[in-house]
Amino acid sequence: MPVDAKQDMSPHSSSEGKMSGPGWRRMPPDMAKNAQHGIKEQRAHRQAEATGRVSYSSVLINFGKCLLLIVIVPPFLNYASLQREGQMLLPKDGQMVDVGLGQKMHLLCKGRGKPAVILDAPTGMSSDIWLHVQETVSSLTKVCTYDRMGLGFSKRLMQNETTGTEKVWGASTTGQMVDDLHRLLQAAEIAPPFILVGSELGALNSRFYSHIHDVQVSDLVMIDPIPEDIFEEDQWKEYWYGKLLPSLQARQFSAATGLSRILIILGAIEPTLKGENLSEEVIQRQKYLLSNPAHQSSAVDEHYFMNESVAQVRDITRFKPLSTKMSVSMLTGDCFDEQMSEHLNRMVAEHQKRFLKESYPSANHVQMKGADRRMIYNNPSVISQHLWKLVSQRQARPQSE
Repeated sequence: MPVDAKQDMSPHSSSEGKMSGPGWRRMPPDMAKNAQHGIKEQRAHRQAEATGRVSYSSVLINFGKCLLLIVIVPPFLNYASLQREGQMLLPKDGQMVDVGLGQKMHLLCKGRGKPAVILDAPTGMSSDIWLHVQETVSSLTKVCTYDRMGLGFSKRLMQNETTGTEKVWGASTTGQMVDDLHRLLQAAEIAPPFILVGSELGALNSRFYSHIHDVQVSDLVMIDPIPEDIFEEDQWKEYWYGKLLPSLQARQFSAATGLSRILIILGAIEPTLKGENLSEEVIQRQKYLLSNPAHQSSAVDEHYFMNESVAQVRDITRFKPLSTKMSVSMLTGDCFDEQMSEHLNRMVAEHQKRFLKESYPSANHVQMKGADRRMIYNNPSVISQHLWKLVSQRQARPQSE
Protein backbone atom coordinates (compact mmCIF):
# COMPACT_ATOMS: atom_id res chain seq x y z
CA MET A 1 0.00 0.00 0.00
CA PRO A 2 1.37 3.46 -0.81
CA VAL A 3 2.60 5.54 2.06
CA ASP A 4 0.10 8.30 1.38
CA ALA A 5 -2.81 5.83 1.65
CA LYS A 6 -1.51 4.59 4.96
CA GLN A 7 -1.31 8.11 6.21
CA ASP A 8 -4.89 8.79 5.12
CA MET A 9 -6.14 5.81 7.18
CA SER A 10 -4.28 6.75 10.32
CA PRO A 11 -6.38 8.01 13.28
CA HIS A 12 -4.76 11.42 13.13
CA SER A 13 -6.15 12.01 9.65
CA SER A 14 -9.64 12.73 11.08
CA SER A 15 -8.59 14.33 14.36
CA GLU A 16 -9.99 17.76 15.14
CA GLY A 17 -6.69 18.73 16.57
CA LYS A 18 -4.80 17.80 13.34
CA MET A 19 -5.29 20.70 10.97
CA SER A 20 -2.42 19.79 8.59
CA GLY A 21 -1.06 16.69 6.87
CA PRO A 22 -1.23 14.88 3.54
CA GLY A 23 -5.01 14.27 3.86
CA TRP A 24 -5.68 17.99 4.23
CA ARG A 25 -3.20 18.87 1.56
CA ARG A 26 -5.03 16.64 -0.98
CA MET A 27 -8.33 18.55 -0.29
CA PRO A 28 -9.07 21.66 -2.31
CA PRO A 29 -8.05 24.81 -0.43
CA ASP A 30 -11.63 26.12 -0.12
CA MET A 31 -12.94 22.81 1.23
CA ALA A 32 -10.12 22.52 3.76
CA LYS A 33 -10.73 26.06 4.88
CA ASN A 34 -14.47 25.42 5.32
CA ALA A 35 -13.81 22.22 7.26
CA GLN A 36 -11.48 24.03 9.60
CA HIS A 37 -14.05 26.80 10.07
CA GLY A 38 -16.79 24.25 10.84
CA ILE A 39 -14.67 22.56 13.48
CA LYS A 40 -13.99 25.91 15.11
CA GLU A 41 -17.71 26.71 15.14
CA GLN A 42 -18.48 23.37 16.80
CA ARG A 43 -15.89 24.08 19.47
CA ALA A 44 -17.27 27.58 20.04
CA HIS A 45 -20.83 26.22 20.22
CA ARG A 46 -19.86 23.61 22.82
CA GLN A 47 -18.02 26.25 24.85
CA ALA A 48 -21.06 28.58 24.65
CA GLU A 49 -23.36 25.79 25.86
CA ALA A 50 -21.06 25.06 28.78
CA THR A 51 -20.82 28.77 29.61
CA GLY A 52 -24.63 29.08 29.38
CA ARG A 53 -25.12 26.19 31.77
CA VAL A 54 -22.68 27.74 34.21
CA SER A 55 -24.35 31.17 33.90
CA TYR A 56 -27.84 29.70 34.41
CA SER A 57 -26.67 27.78 37.47
CA SER A 58 -25.03 30.93 38.83
CA VAL A 59 -28.27 32.87 38.39
CA LEU A 60 -30.25 30.19 40.23
CA ILE A 61 -27.70 30.08 43.06
CA ASN A 62 -27.67 33.85 43.40
CA PHE A 63 -31.47 33.98 43.31
CA GLY A 64 -31.63 31.33 46.03
CA LYS A 65 -29.21 33.29 48.17
CA CYS A 66 -31.25 36.47 47.78
CA LEU A 67 -34.47 34.62 48.57
CA LEU A 68 -32.85 33.11 51.64
CA LEU A 69 -31.73 36.54 52.80
CA ILE A 70 -35.22 37.96 52.29
CA VAL A 71 -36.88 35.10 54.18
CA ILE A 72 -34.44 34.82 57.09
CA VAL A 73 -32.68 38.14 57.64
CA PRO A 74 -35.64 40.58 58.04
CA PRO A 75 -37.48 38.43 60.64
CA PHE A 76 -34.22 37.86 62.52
CA LEU A 77 -33.32 41.56 62.57
CA ASN A 78 -36.89 42.47 63.51
CA TYR A 79 -36.86 40.03 66.42
CA ALA A 80 -33.54 41.38 67.67
CA SER A 81 -34.83 44.95 67.45
CA LEU A 82 -38.05 44.06 69.29
CA GLN A 83 -36.08 42.59 72.20
CA ARG A 84 -34.15 45.82 72.59
CA GLU A 85 -37.09 48.17 72.01
CA GLY A 86 -39.36 46.28 74.40
CA GLN A 87 -37.22 47.41 77.33
CA MET A 88 -36.46 50.90 76.05
CA LEU A 89 -40.02 51.90 75.11
CA LEU A 90 -41.84 50.71 78.22
CA PRO A 91 -43.61 53.84 79.56
CA LYS A 92 -41.59 55.33 82.41
CA ASP A 93 -44.66 56.07 84.53
CA GLY A 94 -46.15 52.63 83.95
CA GLN A 95 -45.73 49.47 85.98
CA MET A 96 -45.83 45.75 85.30
CA VAL A 97 -48.29 44.32 87.81
CA ASP A 98 -48.11 40.65 88.82
CA VAL A 99 -51.66 39.32 88.58
CA GLY A 100 -50.80 35.70 89.40
CA LEU A 101 -49.16 32.66 87.80
CA GLY A 102 -46.18 34.80 86.92
CA GLN A 103 -48.42 36.76 84.59
CA LYS A 104 -47.85 40.52 84.42
CA MET A 105 -49.99 43.25 82.93
CA HIS A 106 -49.00 46.77 82.03
CA LEU A 107 -50.79 49.50 84.02
CA LEU A 108 -50.33 53.26 83.79
CA CYS A 109 -52.03 55.53 86.35
CA LYS A 110 -51.81 59.30 86.54
CA GLY A 111 -53.32 61.81 88.94
CA ARG A 112 -54.87 61.38 92.38
CA GLY A 113 -58.37 61.29 93.80
CA LYS A 114 -61.67 59.45 93.60
CA PRO A 115 -63.50 58.08 91.77
CA ALA A 116 -60.76 56.41 89.72
CA VAL A 117 -61.36 56.43 85.97
CA ILE A 118 -60.46 53.16 84.21
CA LEU A 119 -60.00 53.42 80.44
CA ASP A 120 -60.38 50.31 78.23
CA ALA A 121 -59.07 50.61 74.65
CA PRO A 122 -60.86 49.78 71.37
CA THR A 123 -60.49 46.39 69.71
CA GLY A 124 -56.87 45.39 69.09
CA MET A 125 -55.36 48.65 70.38
CA SER A 126 -52.92 49.45 73.17
CA SER A 127 -53.42 51.85 76.06
CA ASP A 128 -51.50 54.61 74.25
CA ILE A 129 -54.73 55.39 72.42
CA TRP A 130 -56.01 57.17 75.59
CA LEU A 131 -52.97 59.43 75.85
CA HIS A 132 -54.74 62.78 75.38
CA VAL A 133 -57.82 61.89 77.45
CA GLN A 134 -55.70 60.62 80.34
CA GLU A 135 -53.51 63.72 80.38
CA THR A 136 -56.54 66.02 80.65
CA VAL A 137 -58.71 64.17 83.16
CA SER A 138 -55.80 63.17 85.44
CA SER A 139 -55.58 66.78 86.64
CA LEU A 140 -58.93 66.16 88.37
CA THR A 141 -58.72 62.56 89.57
CA LYS A 142 -56.83 59.29 89.21
CA VAL A 143 -56.98 57.92 85.66
CA CYS A 144 -55.65 54.47 84.74
CA THR A 145 -55.05 52.79 81.41
CA TYR A 146 -53.90 49.22 80.85
CA ASP A 147 -52.93 46.83 78.07
CA ARG A 148 -55.17 43.80 77.69
CA MET A 149 -53.42 40.45 77.69
CA GLY A 150 -51.29 40.01 74.57
CA LEU A 151 -51.50 43.68 73.58
CA GLY A 152 -48.88 46.34 74.16
CA PHE A 153 -46.63 45.32 77.03
CA SER A 154 -48.97 42.76 78.64
CA LYS A 155 -47.73 39.37 77.52
CA ARG A 156 -50.16 36.58 76.80
CA LEU A 157 -50.30 33.50 79.03
CA MET A 158 -48.23 30.50 77.97
CA GLN A 159 -50.14 27.36 77.00
CA ASN A 160 -49.12 25.50 80.16
CA GLU A 161 -50.29 28.34 82.40
CA THR A 162 -53.94 28.92 83.22
CA THR A 163 -56.23 30.84 85.54
CA GLY A 164 -59.04 28.40 84.84
CA THR A 165 -61.39 31.11 83.60
CA GLU A 166 -60.42 30.74 79.94
CA LYS A 167 -61.94 27.23 80.11
CA VAL A 168 -65.23 28.90 81.00
CA TRP A 169 -65.10 32.01 78.84
CA GLY A 170 -62.51 31.19 76.18
CA ALA A 171 -59.28 33.06 75.53
CA SER A 172 -59.44 36.53 73.94
CA THR A 173 -63.09 36.98 74.89
CA THR A 174 -64.76 39.56 77.12
CA GLY A 175 -65.30 37.14 80.02
CA GLN A 176 -61.56 36.38 80.19
CA MET A 177 -60.58 40.02 79.77
CA VAL A 178 -62.87 41.13 82.61
CA ASP A 179 -61.34 38.50 84.89
CA ASP A 180 -57.88 39.83 83.95
CA LEU A 181 -58.95 43.41 84.67
CA HIS A 182 -60.47 42.48 88.04
CA ARG A 183 -57.27 40.74 89.13
CA LEU A 184 -55.23 43.71 87.87
CA LEU A 185 -57.19 46.28 89.88
CA GLN A 186 -56.96 44.12 92.99
CA ALA A 187 -53.23 43.50 92.63
CA ALA A 188 -52.55 47.20 91.99
CA GLU A 189 -54.72 48.10 95.02
CA ILE A 190 -56.83 50.60 93.13
CA ALA A 191 -59.80 51.27 95.35
CA PRO A 192 -63.36 51.63 94.05
CA PRO A 193 -65.61 53.30 93.09
CA PHE A 194 -64.65 53.25 89.43
CA ILE A 195 -65.83 55.14 86.40
CA LEU A 196 -65.44 52.54 83.66
CA VAL A 197 -64.88 53.89 80.18
CA GLY A 198 -64.60 51.61 77.15
CA SER A 199 -64.62 51.90 73.39
CA GLU A 200 -65.83 49.15 71.02
CA LEU A 201 -64.55 45.91 72.61
CA GLY A 202 -63.53 48.00 75.62
CA ALA A 203 -67.19 49.01 75.94
CA LEU A 204 -68.23 45.35 76.00
CA ASN A 205 -65.66 44.69 78.73
CA SER A 206 -66.82 47.70 80.75
CA ARG A 207 -70.43 46.58 80.47
CA PHE A 208 -69.60 43.03 81.54
CA TYR A 209 -67.53 44.27 84.50
CA SER A 210 -70.30 46.65 85.58
CA HIS A 211 -72.87 43.86 85.65
CA ILE A 212 -70.61 41.39 87.51
CA HIS A 213 -69.01 43.84 89.96
CA ASP A 214 -71.74 46.47 90.09
CA VAL A 215 -70.95 47.57 93.66
CA GLN A 216 -67.52 48.75 92.49
CA VAL A 217 -68.74 50.88 89.58
CA SER A 218 -70.34 54.30 89.91
CA ASP A 219 -70.54 55.21 86.20
CA LEU A 220 -70.41 53.31 82.92
CA VAL A 221 -69.35 55.20 79.79
CA MET A 222 -69.60 53.44 76.42
CA ILE A 223 -67.89 55.02 73.40
CA ASP A 224 -69.14 53.66 70.07
CA PRO A 225 -70.16 50.33 71.60
CA ILE A 226 -70.65 47.33 69.33
CA PRO A 227 -74.27 46.14 69.71
CA GLU A 228 -74.76 42.45 70.42
CA ASP A 229 -77.32 41.84 67.68
CA ILE A 230 -75.20 43.38 64.92
CA PHE A 231 -73.54 40.03 64.27
CA GLU A 232 -76.89 38.58 63.28
CA GLU A 233 -76.71 40.75 60.18
CA ASP A 234 -75.11 38.93 57.23
CA GLN A 235 -73.75 42.13 55.71
CA TRP A 236 -72.02 43.05 58.95
CA LYS A 237 -70.47 39.59 59.32
CA GLU A 238 -69.28 39.80 55.73
CA TYR A 239 -67.60 43.13 56.49
CA TRP A 240 -66.12 42.03 59.82
CA TYR A 241 -64.90 38.56 58.88
CA GLY A 242 -64.56 39.00 55.13
CA LYS A 243 -62.85 42.38 54.93
CA LEU A 244 -61.65 43.70 58.28
CA LEU A 245 -60.23 40.48 59.71
CA PRO A 246 -58.23 39.50 56.58
CA SER A 247 -56.62 42.96 56.55
CA LEU A 248 -55.52 42.46 60.16
CA GLN A 249 -54.21 38.98 59.36
CA ALA A 250 -52.15 40.48 56.54
CA ARG A 251 -50.72 42.99 59.02
CA GLN A 252 -49.90 40.15 61.39
CA PHE A 253 -48.06 38.27 58.62
CA SER A 254 -46.22 41.45 57.65
CA ALA A 255 -45.03 41.90 61.24
CA ALA A 256 -43.95 38.25 61.56
CA THR A 257 -41.83 38.42 58.41
CA GLY A 258 -40.21 41.73 59.34
CA LEU A 259 -41.85 43.43 56.35
CA SER A 260 -43.70 45.94 58.55
CA ARG A 261 -40.45 47.36 59.88
CA ILE A 262 -39.16 47.83 56.33
CA LEU A 263 -42.41 49.50 55.25
CA ILE A 264 -42.28 51.82 58.27
CA ILE A 265 -38.72 52.84 57.37
CA LEU A 266 -39.84 53.51 53.81
CA GLY A 267 -42.83 55.51 55.04
CA ALA A 268 -45.32 53.15 53.40
CA ILE A 269 -47.27 52.58 56.63
CA GLU A 270 -47.81 54.93 59.56
CA PRO A 271 -48.88 54.47 63.20
CA THR A 272 -52.45 55.16 64.27
CA LEU A 273 -51.35 57.94 66.61
CA LYS A 274 -49.56 60.80 64.92
CA GLY A 275 -49.32 64.55 65.20
CA GLU A 276 -47.21 67.39 66.54
CA ASN A 277 -48.43 66.91 70.12
CA LEU A 278 -46.95 63.42 70.43
CA SER A 279 -43.57 62.76 71.97
CA GLU A 280 -40.94 60.86 70.03
CA GLU A 281 -41.22 58.04 72.58
CA VAL A 282 -44.93 57.53 71.85
CA ILE A 283 -44.31 57.58 68.09
CA GLN A 284 -41.54 55.00 68.40
CA ARG A 285 -43.74 52.88 70.66
CA GLN A 286 -46.48 52.85 68.01
CA LYS A 287 -43.96 51.74 65.38
CA TYR A 288 -42.74 49.05 67.76
CA LEU A 289 -46.27 47.65 68.11
CA LEU A 290 -46.81 47.69 64.34
CA SER A 291 -43.69 45.54 63.98
CA ASN A 292 -44.55 43.24 66.91
CA PRO A 293 -46.16 39.97 65.73
CA ALA A 294 -47.33 39.10 69.27
CA HIS A 295 -49.31 42.35 69.51
CA GLN A 296 -50.73 41.93 66.01
CA SER A 297 -51.67 38.31 66.72
CA SER A 298 -53.67 39.34 69.79
CA ALA A 299 -55.38 42.08 67.78
CA VAL A 300 -56.47 39.44 65.26
CA ASP A 301 -57.77 37.19 68.04
CA GLU A 302 -59.83 39.97 69.62
CA HIS A 303 -61.55 40.60 66.29
CA TYR A 304 -61.95 36.90 65.53
CA PHE A 305 -63.70 36.14 68.84
CA MET A 306 -65.84 39.30 68.84
CA ASN A 307 -69.00 37.33 68.08
CA GLU A 308 -68.37 35.21 71.17
CA SER A 309 -67.70 38.29 73.29
CA VAL A 310 -70.99 39.97 72.34
CA ALA A 311 -72.84 36.73 73.14
CA GLN A 312 -71.29 36.71 76.63
CA VAL A 313 -72.35 40.32 77.24
CA ARG A 314 -75.86 39.61 75.95
CA ASP A 315 -76.25 36.76 78.43
CA ILE A 316 -74.92 38.68 81.42
CA THR A 317 -77.16 41.70 80.83
CA ARG A 318 -80.21 39.44 80.83
CA PHE A 319 -79.40 37.60 84.05
CA LYS A 320 -77.62 40.29 86.12
CA PRO A 321 -79.12 43.78 85.83
CA LEU A 322 -77.15 46.90 86.70
CA SER A 323 -77.45 48.71 90.01
CA THR A 324 -79.98 51.54 89.88
CA LYS A 325 -77.36 53.84 91.43
CA MET A 326 -75.07 53.51 88.44
CA SER A 327 -75.24 56.13 85.70
CA VAL A 328 -74.87 55.01 82.09
CA SER A 329 -73.94 57.11 79.09
CA MET A 330 -73.16 56.36 75.46
CA LEU A 331 -71.01 58.56 73.22
CA THR A 332 -71.26 58.16 69.46
CA GLY A 333 -70.31 60.22 66.42
CA ASP A 334 -72.17 61.03 63.23
CA CYS A 335 -71.22 57.57 62.03
CA PHE A 336 -69.48 54.51 63.41
CA ASP A 337 -66.65 54.55 60.87
CA GLU A 338 -66.36 57.11 58.10
CA GLN A 339 -64.42 54.56 56.03
CA MET A 340 -67.36 52.14 56.02
CA SER A 341 -70.29 52.29 53.63
CA GLU A 342 -73.23 54.49 54.51
CA HIS A 343 -75.48 51.44 54.68
CA LEU A 344 -73.32 49.72 57.31
CA ASN A 345 -73.07 52.92 59.36
CA ARG A 346 -76.85 53.25 59.41
CA MET A 347 -77.12 49.60 60.44
CA VAL A 348 -74.76 50.13 63.41
CA ALA A 349 -76.59 53.31 64.50
CA GLU A 350 -79.97 51.55 64.46
CA HIS A 351 -78.66 48.62 66.49
CA GLN A 352 -76.96 50.95 68.99
CA LYS A 353 -80.19 52.86 69.64
CA ARG A 354 -82.18 49.64 69.95
CA PHE A 355 -79.77 47.98 72.41
CA LEU A 356 -79.55 51.18 74.49
CA LYS A 357 -83.34 51.36 74.74
CA GLU A 358 -83.66 47.69 75.67
CA SER A 359 -80.66 47.30 77.99
CA TYR A 360 -80.20 50.79 79.48
CA PRO A 361 -83.42 52.79 78.96
CA SER A 362 -82.36 55.57 81.34
CA ALA A 363 -78.93 56.03 79.73
CA ASN A 364 -77.73 59.39 78.44
CA HIS A 365 -76.91 59.31 74.71
CA VAL A 366 -74.41 61.99 73.66
CA GLN A 367 -73.81 62.37 69.92
CA MET A 368 -70.65 64.15 68.77
CA LYS A 369 -70.82 66.03 65.48
CA GLY A 370 -68.08 65.39 62.97
CA ALA A 371 -66.75 62.34 64.82
CA ASP A 372 -66.60 58.57 64.38
CA ARG A 373 -65.04 55.71 66.35
CA ARG A 374 -61.64 57.45 66.09
CA MET A 375 -62.83 60.28 68.33
CA ILE A 376 -60.56 58.98 71.14
CA TYR A 377 -57.50 60.33 69.38
CA ASN A 378 -59.01 62.62 66.72
CA ASN A 379 -61.51 64.42 69.00
CA PRO A 380 -60.33 63.64 72.54
CA SER A 381 -61.60 66.91 74.01
CA VAL A 382 -65.28 65.91 73.75
CA ILE A 383 -64.59 62.72 75.73
CA SER A 384 -62.49 64.57 78.29
CA GLN A 385 -65.26 67.13 78.84
CA HIS A 386 -67.84 64.40 79.42
CA LEU A 387 -65.61 62.55 81.89
CA TRP A 388 -64.69 65.79 83.65
CA LYS A 389 -68.38 66.47 84.18
CA LEU A 390 -69.03 62.98 85.58
CA VAL A 391 -66.07 63.13 87.97
CA SER A 392 -67.04 66.58 89.21
CA GLN A 393 -70.58 65.41 89.89
CA ARG A 394 -69.39 62.38 91.86
CA GLN A 395 -66.88 64.41 93.85
CA ALA A 396 -69.56 66.96 94.74
CA ARG A 397 -71.80 64.30 96.31
CA PRO A 398 -71.52 63.40 100.00
CA GLN A 399 -69.16 60.51 100.80
CA SER A 400 -72.08 58.45 102.21
CA GLU A 401 -73.52 58.11 98.73
